[in-house]
Amino acid sequence: MPLGLQAALAIAPIALAGVLLIGFRVPAKWAMPAVYVAAAAVALTAWRMAPTLVWASSIQGLFLTFDLLWIIFGALLLLNTLEESGGVSVIRASFRALSEDRRVQIVIIAWLFGAFIEGAAGFGTPAAVAAPLMVAMGFPAAAAVMIGMMIQSTPVTFGAAGTPILVGVTGGLAGPEFDAALATAGIAMDQYIRLVAVRSAAFHAITGTVMPVLMVMMMTRFFGERRSWTEGLSILPFALFGGLAFTVPYFLTALLLGPEFPSLLGALIGLAIVTTAARKGLLLPKDTWQFPSEEAWPDDWKSGMELREHREPPPGLSIFRAWVPYLVVAGLLVLSRLPWLPLGGWLRSVSLEWTAILGTEITASTTPLYLPGTVLVVASLLVMPLHRLSGAGAVKAVKDSARVLIGAGFVLVFTVPMVRVYINSGINAAELSSMPIAMAEWVATTVGGVWPAFAGVTGALGAFIAGSNTVSNLMFSAFQFGVAERLAISTVTIVSLQAVGAAAGNMIAIHNVVAASATVGLLGKEGSTLRKTILPTLYYLTVIGILGLLAVYVLGLADPLMGV
Repeated sequence: MPLGLQAALAIAPIALAGVLLIGFRVPAKWAMPAVYVAAAAVALTAWRMAPTLVWASSIQGLFLTFDLLWIIFGALLLLNTLEESGGVSVIRASFRALSEDRRVQIVIIAWLFGAFIEGAAGFGTPAAVAAPLMVAMGFPAAAAVMIGMMIQSTPVTFGAAGTPILVGVTGGLAGPEFDAALATAGIAMDQYIRLVAVRSAAFHAITGTVMPVLMVMMMTRFFGERRSWTEGLSILPFALFGGLAFTVPYFLTALLLGPEFPSLLGALIGLAIVTTAARKGLLLPKDTWQFPSEEAWPDDWKSGMELREHREPPPGLSIFRAWVPYLVVAGLLVLSRLPWLPLGGWLRSVSLEWTAILGTEITASTTPLYLPGTVLVVASLLVMPLHRLSGAGAVKAVKDSARVLIGAGFVLVFTVPMVRVYINSGINAAELSSMPIAMAEWVATTVGGVWPAFAGVTGALGAFIAGSNTVSNLMFSAFQFGVAERLAISTVTIVSLQAVGAAAGNMIAIHNVVAASATVGLLGKEGSTLRKTILPTLYYLTVIGILGLLAVYVLGLADPLMGV
């Protein structure tokens, strides 16, 4: 089958998703089952996958669906228990004590606190934690989801203690040919990965510094009374300061310590710097920006969670005690992700696995105790004694969380299995590369020497399909390395662009949008979110494409495997 036809057939289900979700505004609960059927049909006919392989891939996807739903449930349960205990009222007050300005709150809560959660947990957790927190503070649900998706950009390459680099890039590159190239150059794998990490951090630092500005401008354009882009610019000095407060320590951490901690330490240092500046009123604008009154919000802004009456906190509930559950989440996530501590190994030792599903070579597994959802549930249970939450309040929190979860589960049951069919389509009787690889190869042969401008787009495509920077890197790192070798350009730069583009692609990953929407009760409006988040995604991919061309053809950055 010609490569062009392979690419056209492979992209057809994705195009169908775009047409249904964005073009016709079909809710994901109806669109994604159709997309799953389309992907399975292409795999069975054009790729000649065995039906058992399609079913096995779907079962593998259901394991991943469980992981996602458990994270969503944990995030919802923590929010609802804090709502019932009155803790949300105290947290709202603590942020408003820093500033009533919603633009300032975005820089602190979304950009910095969200980046910290990404650095600790990854895999969509920032949106699941930050979006409901923003709703609890009075943000429209649609605004919270949009901003929650934008969090998943700059910090993502080093999310979950560097998993996209340490697992994604390393696992994607590892193989006899790459090992031979390393041996010829006389360097070790970890040295090459450190180079990729530093270059990725540099691309992100340049591109991501303005992300807080874009977050604010997106909010004032789509959720302001005047619907103005420029209304957000009056906070430009503070927003850029917030961007630099994260990206400078972020890059230095990658340079000095490696890929595990750039997002974690960058966010922690940034939080300390920016909250101190906010308390002292440094760089803050003279005006204060607010959403229109809730009565004036259009129906597509809200889910109902914003308008519920918040419980008054019990007497004596301090700011510190209200924040303790989130501090526990952050602490446990960090402790369980540090490789030199035993906690992560203990949690991963409890595993549910199905090897050789339906007699195929496909395996699925889950480690429920290691998932961020378990940490969120533990923190929720802590609320009961710490905030003196009644049994009736706890039961109500569980019921409210489970009710929202049902809607998200239906969509993800089709979305994630579709992703696994795509990825596993390389196992076929037609001896074709997998569908994502076919699309990437067609692009590479079409664009030739300007590939640095498109390497990030390929990474974003993988993340759009899989909803994961790590999975995109696993799928495409070896391909990106091979393209760079054939074009005789820096392999480190091209693999770095893959990792950075995959991070940007998380802003439009369908099942991430579904998961974030579920945490705020906004299921059915995913297309509206995607139409908005495509804008910062295009910005990110355009800038890193230009940076990639400059790095390869102007700066000629070093690459030990290319002898330069």
